[in-house]
Amino acid sequence: MKQNHADEAAGLMHAGGMRITQSRTDILGFLIDAGHPLSHAEIQKAIPGADRVTLYRTLARFAEKEIIHQVAGPDGAWRFCAHPPDRKGCPGNHPHFLCTSCGEMICLTGQNLPRVDVPGGFEVKGKQFVVYGRCPACASES
Repeated sequence: MKQNHADEAAGLMHAGGMRITQSRTDILGFLIDAGHPLSHAEIQKAIPGADRVTLYRTLARFAEKEIIHQVAGPDGAWRFCAHPPDRKGCPGNHPHFLCTSCGEMICLTGQNLPRVDVPGGFEVKGKQFVVYGRCPACASES
């Protein structure tokens, strides 16, 4: 992980009122480095010694503090993306593209989510929009 991303991760956790630990810094720094949504399995595979339970709890806490956001895939598995403020990357308020062949998910930054009118009295806690299809590599295989 790049040192500036470790520092950035620590700063985001501090701003969110979270205790800064090496495990949390590794997880958040990795998501910042990746720059696109990743599944639990992809994160766990990339971080040596990442305990499965700790990873689940840490990602849930980051999502609760709005340091990362969750995007659901067609398989029901969540993917996680960091969206640090004042930085290009995944700010969360945009659509995503998911390849139905290989599972790669990318952020479609620079585009707004569609507007949806919610009836009075309902409180919106989040929104997501995922476009499904095939990435260029998978589309060229057929």
